[in-house]
Amino acid sequence: MKIAIIGQQDFGKAVLDAFLARGDEVAGVFCAPEKPGAKADPLRAAAQEKGLKVFQLKSLREPQAHDALKGLRADLGIMAYVLQFAPDSLTKMPRLGTIQYHPSLLPKYRGPSSINWPIVRGDTRTGLTIFRPTEGLDEGPIVLQRECEIGPDETLGDLYFNKLFPTGVKAMLEAADLV
Repeated sequence: MKIAIIGQQDFGKAVLDAFLARGDEVAGVFCAPEKPGAKADPLRAAAQEKGLKVFQLKSLREPQAHDALKGLRADLGIMAYVLQFAPDSLTKMPRLGTIQYHPSLLPKYRGPSSINWPIVRGDTRTGLTIFRPTEGLDEGPIVLQRECEIGPDETLGDLYFNKLFPTGVKAMLEAADLV
């Protein structure tokens, strides 16, 4: 399958590596520009190292983002840890649309603190969702969800790096296959 990855940081890189390892064609990678003096984004660095097209735009709403994605002729958009808003006009552009990772069991916890709230509220279970993004914040039809336990002494870092991150990478591959 020919995919376009929109993401950043270590999760975006892990998703890129997973799709490449199984033989998918990555037509291009979109990631936010780094701030001056900041460390290189691992996704951007890995994509450039592999000779992939990389697009770093201030906003995914820019006409340049639409032009770039359209030019890739991707079958599927893969949103892996995206903090920029992606409009419907962009997410619907790939032939099979776009799927997005979110580190909570939607629709309960949306937004950037979705890993924190289950811990703060004493929940014993959380999980992740792969969904088809629409115009709302972390809204859209759910493709799949994976649950995990929250241990009594688990921190946000424990939960994310030991459970939600690795399970999320596998779930992105599975969701792409479902599409």
